[in-house]
Amino acid sequence: MKLSVLIPVYNEQDTVLEVIGRVQATGLADEIVVVDDGSKDHTREVLANIDGKGGVRVILHEANAGKGAALRTAMQSATGDVLLVQDADLEYDPSEYAGLLAPIEAGKADVVYGSRFLGKSPEGILIQSLLANKVLTVMTNVLYRNALTDMETCYKVFRREVLTGIELRANRFDFEPEFTAKVLKAGHHIFEVPISFNPREYGEGKKIGPWDGVVAVWSLIKYRFVD
Repeated sequence: MKLSVLIPVYNEQDTVLEVIGRVQATGLADEIVVVDDGSKDHTREVLANIDGKGGVRVILHEANAGKGAALRTAMQSATGDVLLVQDADLEYDPSEYAGLLAPIEAGKADVVYGSRFLGKSPEGILIQSLLANKVLTVMTNVLYRNALTDMETCYKVFRREVLTGIELRANRFDFEPEFTAKVLKAGHHIFEVPISFNPREYGEGKKIGPWDGVVAVWSLIKYRFVD
């Protein structure tokens, strides 16, 4: 089972090398597809030094198009049997890959989400982020008859064939609700496993705003009735 780790990057010059190093340290990633989404800091210079080394492939977007656009580019380029989404900050810990992959390897699931809320809620998470996630997750469960605890998690792991017949169009953070909605509508069960979470402060790089929440709500409603 070949694993492709997909890393969308935007202005992460201070963390991206550390994240990639942690992914490589797991010994589980057969390839690491990094898509720089038009960074304006020194991220591109940093990535240029590791492109083609240690299983890393770097793809550049000429202009910032959004996380969803970067992930769609990464998915199209990836060659693995299983794809895993990894953010370029240090909020999510790659050392937990084994737990995320276990249900797929055991044949229990084709899609696995790493939940930050199975067990106790993570410390330090912004209250507005917590509430927004809860609202969106409840909406997902009601609209799609599911029982998720963390729809907005970064850690989404899935077999490549899950994408068959699914057209993803989201460019920004609406990737999360679109992907979740379309996977559930296609009849796939989402298996959740608990993960740790080390949230950053808003000023340290959070880029999700109130409008993104509105778009996420609309996406959940829209994809319930249309493809």
